[in-house]
Amino acid sequence: VQLQASGGGLVQAGGSLRISCVVSGDIVFNINPLAWYRQAPGKQREWIAAITSGNAVNLADSVKGRFTISRDNAKKTVYLQMTSLVDEDTAVYYCNRPVGWPVWSWGQGTQVTVSS
Repeated sequence: VQLQASGGGLVQAGGSLRISCVVSGDIVFNINPLAWYRQAPGKQREWIAAITSGNAVNLADSVKGRFTISRDNAKKTVYLQMTSLVDEDTAVYYCNRPVGWPVWSWGQGTQVTVSS
């Protein structure tokens, strides 16, 4: 399985950004739960959002009310819509399966930098 995240960039504090992750490989995409993680400089990777095969979602408290996770099974893609961005959101963002599931090989992630 290959994970290709994209859409990151430089955004001003208070701004919005949508990032995407295409999942390719020999899997049945629509039965897999998916998640977004991020890793800030000098910190461990942290889970921030998850979506089940049935589109139930769960968000970390740090992003609840600001971020939205969604999926497009036809495109084998998971999205993260980010709004009201703050400096603390600066990180490399990765997609994978949620905590508790066997993870796929991590992709390169996409860098999101919030400037104040």
